[in-house]
Amino acid sequence: MHSFYRFDTLSLERATLIHAITQRDTRRDYDASMALHTGEKRPLIVANRWRVAHEIIAKEDLSSYLFVVANQTHSDHIKIITKKEMLGWESMESAVEDCDALITDLPRVVLNILTADCVPILLYDPHKKVVAAIHAGWRGSHMKIVEKSISMMQSHFGSSASDILAGIGPAIGKCCYEVDRDVAKHFDAYPQALEQKAEKYMLDLIEINKIQLIASGLKEQHIETSGICTSCQVERYFSYRKELGCSGRFMSMIGLK
Repeated sequence: MHSFYRFDTLSLERATLIHAITQRDTRRDYDASMALHTGEKRPLIVANRWRVAHEIIAKEDLSSYLFVVANQTHSDHIKIITKKEMLGWESMESAVEDCDALITDLPRVVLNILTADCVPILLYDPHKKVVAAIHAGWRGSHMKIVEKSISMMQSHFGSSASDILAGIGPAIGKCCYEVDRDVAKHFDAYPQALEQKAEKYMLDLIEINKIQLIASGLKEQHIETSGICTSCQVERYFSYRKELGCSGRFMSMIGLK
């Protein structure tokens, strides 16, 4: 059985919501990755994905669910999924192109984000029944992709920011994310998330995205962070930094039942 991380707040919505963040299990021979774009054998990755799908859908009819994956590019591009179709689940060719945030109000369509240090963010509006999955590396955080995603939920679906629940998943923490000035300069407006050490800076992308969620109108009590640094807990989560360029990615998933 696969191991998952789940948010307490989103788990309370289990009657209408599916969500999960995959974890590694080094005891098993399928501890490869959930990513098709990093050079690992496609049949193995596809098998991993379907194994996870069977477990998160549980007793429901898996054949009625569709899974959507994007070709992520560290952009601020957002795609609203309006058609029930499988995208990027078994091949990169069918993935949503050049996109780092997915939004939908379609039931039984599961949105998926791949990370290995960048910040995965899952959003759910339980009133309008809208979900979003966001990939925020330093570029996406600088471009405020999470704020833009919430704005799109408001404009397209009538969401109220104060209703939205957010889960900020495992990502590299301030304890381990060292950057040069050319990156740090983009975050001078967040002094609480930036600490200078000699000529380097320790950057807290998790805190920056939390600040942006609050700036968008989310209630702080509706924002849950995992408290997990991928570099510190590399035995459970892939870490590009810690593993010096790993090929693995874990997946953050969210969808309406």
